Amino acid sequence: MSAIALTVIGLGAFALGYIFYSRFISDRIFQLDPGFETPAHAQEDGIDFVPTNRWVLWGHHFTSVAGAAPIVGPAIAVIWGWVPAFLWVVFGTVFFAGVHDAGALWASVRNRGQSIGALTESVVGKRARALFMIVIFLLLLMVNAVFAIVIAQLFVGFPSSVIPAWFVIAVALGIGYVLYRRGVPLLWPSVIALVLLYASMWVGDAVPVSLPELTMGLEAPAFWVVLLFVYAFIASLLPVWVLLQPRDYINGLQLVIGLGLFFVAVLLANPTVVAPAINTQLPDGVPPLLPLLFVTIACGAISGFHGLVASGTTSKQLDNEKDVRFVGFLGATGEGALALAAILACTAGFATLGDWEGFYTSFAAGGVPAFVQGGGAIIAMGLNLPLHFGETLLAVMAVLFAATTMDTGVRLQRYIIQEWGTIYDIPALTGRGLSTSIAVVACLMLAFGAGGGAGTGGLEIWPLFGTTNQLLAGLTLLVLSVFLMKKGRPTIYTLVPFVFLLTMTIFALLVQLVGFWEQGRYFLVFLDVLILVATIWVALESLGALKRARAEVRTARAE
Repeated sequence: MSAIALTVIGLGAFALGYIFYSRFISDRIFQLDPGFETPAHAQEDGIDFVPTNRWVLWGHHFTSVAGAAPIVGPAIAVIWGWVPAFLWVVFGTVFFAGVHDAGALWASVRNRGQSIGALTESVVGKRARALFMIVIFLLLLMVNAVFAIVIAQLFVGFPSSVIPAWFVIAVALGIGYVLYRRGVPLLWPSVIALVLLYASMWVGDAVPVSLPELTMGLEAPAFWVVLLFVYAFIASLLPVWVLLQPRDYINGLQLVIGLGLFFVAVLLANPTVVAPAINTQLPDGVPPLLPLLFVTIACGAISGFHGLVASGTTSKQLDNEKDVRFVGFLGATGEGALALAAILACTAGFATLGDWEGFYTSFAAGGVPAFVQGGGAIIAMGLNLPLHFGETLLAVMAVLFAATTMDTGVRLQRYIIQEWGTIYDIPALTGRGLSTSIAVVACLMLAFGAGGGAGTGGLEIWPLFGTTNQLLAGLTLLVLSVFLMKKGRPTIYTLVPFVFLLTMTIFALLVQLVGFWEQGRYFLVFLDVLILVATIWVALESLGALKRARAEVRTARAE
């Protein structure tokens, strides 16, 4: 199978979905109103609520949701063959992810920028809100802990990525200053920032940074994890225009260019997809394709974390409601393109089927290393660049997206804790400093909980990340359906994805529960049961609210 064919089909489907389906949903279902005053204007505070250029906001949203997960998930899932992964990414992106992401953004904008968890109270009820926010907090805990460990391992495995990954912070601070304090137009700061970022990659490639075995008493991965959370603590307290927005915007441009280079390399090199379409020779220990495919590939097809970002930070910066389509739908489409690139890198980036089988010897063998190795080979072959630089380019891409997701994730955890402080009248929790400290300490405890000084404990809960993520996406679609029903709008476009996701993810949660129990992993059993009970409870509450809303609409029409 030619990688070019998959590229054309995949990107063509994404383009058609954005041009036609997103316009239909935006105009007919959400009925976006350019005259509606968004929270960014109504509640502007210069810190979290800031009206933002839609290109800059798209960069923030895109890079916040496009962390390591749209790389890791597809890079693992291709062990079942490229066909299931490809079909789920394409159809999931077009018919699931866009509606979910843009819908969460629109519903939050219509409710004073409330997060999807807090919004559940007004749409469904207080009990559902409390349970939903527990699920959200657990997911954010997993995202931040796991992504910190993924970045730390990339720093150790690819030391050439260290300099550009940290240098981008200085570039972002400069961009934020010239845009918001000097009023400089966007074009030239963007060009200069990109030139500096790619120059830093050459520097990083020439001067890799490796830590000694022990740094301040910590092993290298553990030290990086601690340093990343120190940075995330500081970054989450800064006004969004200082670092979060410009960093995400530059990373968004970098991803677009990086993906462009990758797909051009595919067209020039025309590599063959050596992985099987359907893999019938699975290594021992690989779980069944159904239902695990739909939770292994979460981000890149549909992801509950996207709804948290859309309703957590993005909705507070939206300048005009019409931008919901551009930011929400196009953000989901961009992540689908990243997941497609991951599939191509991990199936066409190996010389032979034997090489591919030699790499994919277990279910955990894929992930970011497969993406970096395979994608680096394609870039080197297609663009005639050194293999090591191609790997550095992709490693930096993975690090930057995981890091921006951490930035946003810690800020979202702070929002959740502050909302709890407001809901339960605990004034101490409403302060930014204490709420951020609680979030960071909780993430560090999880990251180090099972891994000691190596800081690998967060990976213990990775099996639950995908399932929790998809359950959250399903619940977000259900809450959105109730919101639409109360407005008298069609709900089929959100309810069909909800039913599919809830069925597959509860099935997967039960399969994982049995496996955790048999393996004696009782902490994961506890988390699994907690998430399962909360999910079913929220779903029942929401379905009841949906039924009541339908009855109210029928009564109103009869009158």
